Amino acid sequence: MKIFALGGAGKICRESALDLVQFGTFDRLTIGDFNVAAAKETADWLNHPKVDFAFIDVKNKMESIAILSEYDLVIDGTTISLNADSTECIAHAGCHGINLNGFGEEYQFSEIFKSNGKVMVPGFGMTPGTTNMMAVLACDSMEKVNSVRVSHGAYRPIAFSGSITETTIYEYDPKLPGRTVFENGQFIQVPPFARPREIELPQPYGKSIQYIIPHSETFTLAKYLENKGVELIEVRGTWPQENMDLIKALYNYGFLNNTRISLNCCEFGIMEAVGEYLQKSDKGKTTNLFGYSLHIEVEGIKNGQLIRQTLTHTHPASDGTIPEWAGLRAYTRNVGIPMGIAAQLIAQGKYKGEGALFPEFVFDPANFFEELAKRQIFIQSKEELIN
Repeated sequence: MKIFALGGAGKICRESALDLVQFGTFDRLTIGDFNVAAAKETADWLNHPKVDFAFIDVKNKMESIAILSEYDLVIDGTTISLNADSTECIAHAGCHGINLNGFGEEYQFSEIFKSNGKVMVPGFGMTPGTTNMMAVLACDSMEKVNSVRVSHGAYRPIAFSGSITETTIYEYDPKLPGRTVFENGQFIQVPPFARPREIELPQPYGKSIQYIIPHSETFTLAKYLENKGVELIEVRGTWPQENMDLIKALYNYGFLNNTRISLNCCEFGIMEAVGEYLQKSDKGKTTNLFGYSLHIEVEGIKNGQLIRQTLTHTHPASDGTIPEWAGLRAYTRNVGIPMGIAAQLIAQGKYKGEGALFPEFVFDPANFFEELAKRQIFIQSKEELIN
């Protein structure tokens, strides 16, 4: 199996590559990136005889397709705005593919993957990805599913990289059509900071108010559960409180509309300027608590009784007691490791289907959670009767 890590020099995708080095088997693993110096640095950091590096620019599609055609599988760590370009290249190169974002651009290339006998799995990190598997585990045990509430806390700096800054701006765009809930058979668009709900995450995170966010689980779970009578699907999230305070202030003052302005003969979107500032400021690259926390709440009928299943996840602390989980890596490992595991499951033939497919239809949660546990990432489940 020859694997290409696209955008592999990024802080998250390099964790996927490290997982492949530590737990997988491959004939070749190439760290590909537009920043070839960073790709070389990442390959040196991985320190494996079968790891090399290469320059790639997915905007140059013919050249990228030629490069990727030498590989069997591509793990795609590029930004949301590049996912249409990157997926098109992966499809025409005849590779399996998997990426972190899953915001929907990938599905237009499904027939190409299918014709090549390959699978493409959009959105397989912590959320989407691990959240999908947790929901499937709970929903599959029920005869009828009434509601699914997916929640997460992503505890990381607001702008530690360009792709994270882009995600922040994207998710809170007031006009974004993809910020929806699924309710009574319909997708309903909601504004930023809609439907606040207090969620209690495992320690050290605790309680916080979370809001609806535009994540793909709303759509993928609606499809997966269309024969189980699901009435409500909501996806919420939070970042560290000071980050949420900043985003809410920017929203209240209209900055998140990203209005284009002119200053000193230069024209730019106001949020582009804010993002650029945050990436270059200490405040934008630091936070007090690092890590990731998931909370999935499913209500439905099991063995004729109304029940609630609550699933959470835990991981090693970011306090430095386990060096490889210290600081920011408690966040980046949580996101990167699931994509590394999914790549290994594809390489081992432990997947279903061809084409661009929702994660729920591709992987067995039991296989995935078994692999997570080997990395000290654990899933907890609690079931209770609803009176």
